[in-house]
Amino acid sequence: MCHHSLGPFQFGPNVNFIVGSNGSGKSAILTALIVGLGGKATITNRGVSLRGFVKNGESTADVTVKLRNRGPDAYKGDVYGDSICIEQRISCDGVRTCRLKSKSGHLVSNKKEELTSILDHFNIQVDNPVSILNQEMSKQFLHSKSEADKYKFFMKATLLEQMKRDYIHIKQTKAVTREQVELQEECLKDLKQEFLQKKERYENLSSVGNMKKTLEDLKKMMAWCLVREKECIVQQLQEQIDAEESNHKHEDNLQLCQNKVSVAEEKLQDMQSRLESRREEEETLSEDCLKIKEEVKAKIKAQKEQEVVYFRALNKLKQSEKEQCLLQERINKVKNLGRQNQAAEAEHSKRLQKISSLRTQLEKHEEECRTLNQEIKDKQQALFKGKEELDKLRLEEKNIQVSMEAKLKRKNQLLASRSNKLKRFGDNMPDLLDTIYKAHIQGRFIKKPIGPIGACINLKDPTLAVAVESCLRSFMKTFCCDNYKDEAVLQELMSHYFSKGNRPQIIVSAFSNTVYKVQGRGVNHPDYPSVLDSLIIASPVITNCLIDMRGIESILIIKEKHAARKVMQHGRPPRNCREAFTVEGDQVYPNRYYTPDFSTAKYLGGDLETEIRMVESELENYKAQLSRFQQHVRSVTEDIQHMEAQLHSTIMTLKKTLATVNQVKASVTELENVEEEQTDDISTLEEVAQENQQRIDCEKKTMEEAKKELEEHQKRTGDVEGQYKDVRNRIEQLAEEMEPLKEDQGKAEVECCKLDKTLKILEKKLKDHQDNIQAMKTDLVLREEEVAEFVAKAKEISPERRKVDRSAKSIDVEITRLRKKIGVQESSHGDHEQVVREYAEALANYRDKSNQVRDLKKFIDRLDNIMSDRQTRYKIMRRSLSVRCKLYFNNFLIKMNCCGSMMFDHNNETLSISVKPPGRENDGMSDMRSLSGGERSFSTVCFILSLWEITESPFRCLDEFDVYMDMHNRRISLDLLLELSERQHLRQFFFITPLSTSNLPESDHIKIHQLQDPERAKGQTGE
Repeated sequence: MCHHSLGPFQFGPNVNFIVGSNGSGKSAILTALIVGLGGKATITNRGVSLRGFVKNGESTADVTVKLRNRGPDAYKGDVYGDSICIEQRISCDGVRTCRLKSKSGHLVSNKKEELTSILDHFNIQVDNPVSILNQEMSKQFLHSKSEADKYKFFMKATLLEQMKRDYIHIKQTKAVTREQVELQEECLKDLKQEFLQKKERYENLSSVGNMKKTLEDLKKMMAWCLVREKECIVQQLQEQIDAEESNHKHEDNLQLCQNKVSVAEEKLQDMQSRLESRREEEETLSEDCLKIKEEVKAKIKAQKEQEVVYFRALNKLKQSEKEQCLLQERINKVKNLGRQNQAAEAEHSKRLQKISSLRTQLEKHEEECRTLNQEIKDKQQALFKGKEELDKLRLEEKNIQVSMEAKLKRKNQLLASRSNKLKRFGDNMPDLLDTIYKAHIQGRFIKKPIGPIGACINLKDPTLAVAVESCLRSFMKTFCCDNYKDEAVLQELMSHYFSKGNRPQIIVSAFSNTVYKVQGRGVNHPDYPSVLDSLIIASPVITNCLIDMRGIESILIIKEKHAARKVMQHGRPPRNCREAFTVEGDQVYPNRYYTPDFSTAKYLGGDLETEIRMVESELENYKAQLSRFQQHVRSVTEDIQHMEAQLHSTIMTLKKTLATVNQVKASVTELENVEEEQTDDISTLEEVAQENQQRIDCEKKTMEEAKKELEEHQKRTGDVEGQYKDVRNRIEQLAEEMEPLKEDQGKAEVECCKLDKTLKILEKKLKDHQDNIQAMKTDLVLREEEVAEFVAKAKEISPERRKVDRSAKSIDVEITRLRKKIGVQESSHGDHEQVVREYAEALANYRDKSNQVRDLKKFIDRLDNIMSDRQTRYKIMRRSLSVRCKLYFNNFLIKMNCCGSMMFDHNNETLSISVKPPGRENDGMSDMRSLSGGERSFSTVCFILSLWEITESPFRCLDEFDVYMDMHNRRISLDLLLELSERQHLRQFFFITPLSTSNLPESDHIKIHQLQDPERAKGQTGE
């Protein structure tokens, strides 16, 4: 230091301004305050050692600081009084001595620990920049461009950095302590082993006689213990026999299954009888239909013939009536005219010639009429046959269309199964499985149903697809449920996708994770595999279901037909083999042979593209057949239309010919009447007219009878046609009724087969149950004899029975140990006193070390809990202080009409400050480097004030805060500082500035200390 003497200074209780030019000692006062309160030389940033503070030519330097010590928070008020005097003396070699005196000047202590206690009591932190901020500290942290330096300043000011260092030190100490505990635990194991060895030697000092006596007692206990164990086995076996005999579950299940079988068989018989009655009725109706059809043909033929008779009679009547009219005209003409005409004879010969010519024409036309009638009959018969052929062709065409639609539907399923193989089993099957999965996730199933079965099996040999599918055709779309509750839920889900008659079958059987053992009841052929051997089934549930319901372990697959017939029908079938299937799907029994109605696999087809090509080829064939049938139908239809046109033309020709015949007859009659008029008299004409009238009456009667008979024919034809239609409708109705009956019959047969399988299984279980009981009874007799032998041997060793509560194994171990121990004791005995002393020392050493390790473990566990809680509190406190600091910072900037932000990143340990000066509010945020020197100093002051607001300290020192400020920013900063000092009037503030303080307001709280200008001398330099 360059000052010989500086002070004393009597500071005010609130605001103190220390004003002076450079070199006047302003910073020396701040340095003296730090050193006087026990601070290190490095904190002052004015030297690295205390000896640098001793003036050249002097041996020591003295600093005295007085602290106020009043109020309820005074430190040892009865010892120090109202003030504490701290005297620090620094020698030229850097040694510092401290003396703590009371108000009266009495020396209280000269220990550094007492000074530390005083500082801690008053919360004085000389190394905290919030309490004392000198120029170097401000440059290092506040004016640094590094955001990490600003964050370090915030942590140092809020003492969070010190807390962090303490936590790290505690963790390191805890890790070292844990390592020591682990080492002590290893040592403890050795001590325990040594202790146990000493203990064993100590315990071995017991009397060998007592051990022998104990050994004999153990032998007797061993004898009766063996008896007790054998009796327990006999008792357990007897209890098992009683439990098995009282268990009637198998009988009840068998009886229940037998009842179900009876009900199912009755139901099947009822369905068969109903189906058989409908089949018989259908056959009867078919025969009746053929008879009625022939009768319809006969009635129609008779009706046509009667129509010809009727029209002939009608035409004859009309002709007679016309002749009667002409005769009547002739009579009238004869009456009016006389026989005066002489020219009549000349015309008589002429009329005779004409009449002869007309009669020749008449015979010719009548012959044409007969020919036309026969032609009409032939064409009507040909037309009837043509219509029958057309009906048959249309029926065939309809069948081909139905087959083509089925193949088209199959093709669409195969195309859809390219992306989803489940669509082979129906378009709705993927949606059903998704619904089942969602219902299982929701907990609606006890166990998720498995299916369809066809999707759960794979073939070892793809060429056997048709054979396996022919065997399992009715089970390909079947689902398996574990219980009836799951079945009800699955039925409800299926109702959304399938109609009642088309839902997949559901088999209910308890799920098992193991596959049935079928070695004894399965077929085993050296050349041909069973269906079970040909399949790859991942789920045991599916395997067990197919074994129960279809018996796939007893069905062979034989590729060639002749080989299948030879194996199954030309001798005794293989053992346990019920049936076999060929590669084409033919079903072979020992006494019968069935061919399937399909040639390709619908569900198990391996090569999807090949199957699609096959289906497309079949579709093309069906289309070609349909085209041919349609062309044939069109040809037959055209022929029928042509025949109908020819028939109509022939009928029209007949009608024209009949009209010509009638005209010719009328002409002949007219000419004959003219001849008669000339030869006959009036009386003769009247007689002829009378006879003609009688003939007309007779013809009318004949026509009416023909008409009546025609109506009867029409009525009978209509009745027969209605009867034929009723029979056809009934046949179709029976066919529709038989379809669901056939499905129900198939289901009933499957159910009966299932129940038969279940019945056989239950019978086998009952037999196994009875055999097990018999075997246990036989074992019980042997066990009782063995117990009697053991009791006899035990009485030889110990006549009186002993109560034993230990196991034979533990007694045997104890006997072996005692024998060894007795042998060791008998061979050598050690010094008794030495053994006792070593045992006591080992026990005490082991207990002490064990207690130490236990206490250290408890301490570490407690320290873990405390550190976890303190870390959480530390983070909460850090966040709270940062939030409060940002709020106060923004508040101080607002007073300068500025806006800004303060961003803390605790993870990366950075603090960024961005400020918008007045007039640049619309610009983007910029950091403090873009501000002017005064604005940056003002922002720094705002940051310092924000830290003052969130930290506690009895006094605060700020060195040359306004050096780089213009007068406007300096005035605002002073106003902020004075405003804060008024709010915190119980604290002391020290503001060091080289500038004038004339513009400060007059107040009792403000005290200005004006330092004298320095004396410049040669060789001396200012501060």
